[in-house]
Amino acid sequence: MNIIGSAEWCRFQELGMPAVKARVDSGAKTSTIQADNIKPFVKDGQEWVKFEINPIQDNRSIIISCEKRIIARKMIKNTSGITEERIAIRTSMQIGDQMHEIDLTLADRNSMEFRMLLGRDAFKDRFLVDVSKEFVQGEISDEELNQLYKLFVKEKDGLRIGVLASNPNLYSNKRIMEAGEAKGHEMVFLNVEHAYMKLDVHSPEIRYRGGNILNQFDAIIPRIKPAVTFYGCALLRQFKNLGVYCLNSADAISQSRDKLFASLLFSENDINIPITGFAKSPMDTKDLIRMVNGAPLIIKLLESTQGRGVVLAETNKAAESVINAFKSVKTNILVQEFIKEANGQDIRCFVVNGKVVAAMQRQAEKGEFRANIHQGGSASLIKITAEERKLAIKATKTLNLAVAGVDIIRSNKGPLLLEVNSSPGLEGIEKATGADIAQTMIQAIERKLKFNV
Repeated sequence: MNIIGSAEWCRFQELGMPAVKARVDSGAKTSTIQADNIKPFVKDGQEWVKFEINPIQDNRSIIISCEKRIIARKMIKNTSGITEERIAIRTSMQIGDQMHEIDLTLADRNSMEFRMLLGRDAFKDRFLVDVSKEFVQGEISDEELNQLYKLFVKEKDGLRIGVLASNPNLYSNKRIMEAGEAKGHEMVFLNVEHAYMKLDVHSPEIRYRGGNILNQFDAIIPRIKPAVTFYGCALLRQFKNLGVYCLNSADAISQSRDKLFASLLFSENDINIPITGFAKSPMDTKDLIRMVNGAPLIIKLLESTQGRGVVLAETNKAAESVINAFKSVKTNILVQEFIKEANGQDIRCFVVNGKVVAAMQRQAEKGEFRANIHQGGSASLIKITAEERKLAIKATKTLNLAVAGVDIIRSNKGPLLLEVNSSPGLEGIEKATGADIAQTMIQAIERKLKFNV
């Protein structure tokens, strides 16, 4: 009986795939291959499926489109221990000089080290596994692999743009990917936590899960969630070091996420904000409350977002209790005056390259003071004043952001800046205004890089 190692090269002539590297796993019953855009359909009264395979671990630009009849839908337990339904197909596979029919399930393996997993049903009674060895049935060099796939390499007719985020299924991320692809660019979703870097004066690198080198990008669109701000900004600095244009810079994002520092910058640049207080010692709490004109007042965590970590204290006593509770657990907060006359309304301006491209009014739901869409607020189209437009643009420039969501509140003293978001959501404002903001963001990159200009 032939021997195979813990990793082998597999060939799939029926799928038009010259070679794919597979991890051999005798602990897994079923074989799985990486597949995207899985779309079942009916053909001649039978269930078929269209799907795309990205077979090379360090080249996400090569995509093979496949079409096969569905033989089953199997319930498979994934690496997280969660059972999910997967489509199964049957096809011929070659390892070494042997050809066999095997069943393959289709799954997203983009976060896995190998594009394919070879389960025991595919090799039992055919091969013995020697886990101490790899590629017993033949190695393929990088040069040979490039030759095998040279016909699949497309001529570059657009930019290569990465979306650095955490969730590919979020509306905003999907819209940006779609907008870039519609303009003929190669769009690549990059999970922040799957990327890592090599710091070296001679050959700095950013690598992705499995060792894929990410140096060949024209631009990066950062959509970094607050929980990974530090790490995401470190990656952006490395991309900049590699000569890649980042739509928002690491320093600009860091400034916008630090509400205290941002508030200080706004004050220095004569940008009106609600009266804001900050103190360390509980001994200063009472004076802190008086300083912002007393209750009702707003208490904000320094890194709050989407209305989370924001509290309305309706009495001085309640405010004192909440402030001291936060201080007791050494959590930094801001205390801010409550603008009663706003009646639960604020304005979100979307700014791209120094221009307000869309604006909406958000209304808090009944009994809620936060107008954020994520907190149940509703959105509608609004025509902003010249003063509000000027405020939104100035706030964005103060933080050196190319793209920002600027929140403004109308008060008896005129428009006041609430905050500036460096990764603003697209769903609410695109649906409220009808503006194609995702396309505007892509166009901003094209202008910066002088693409087709």
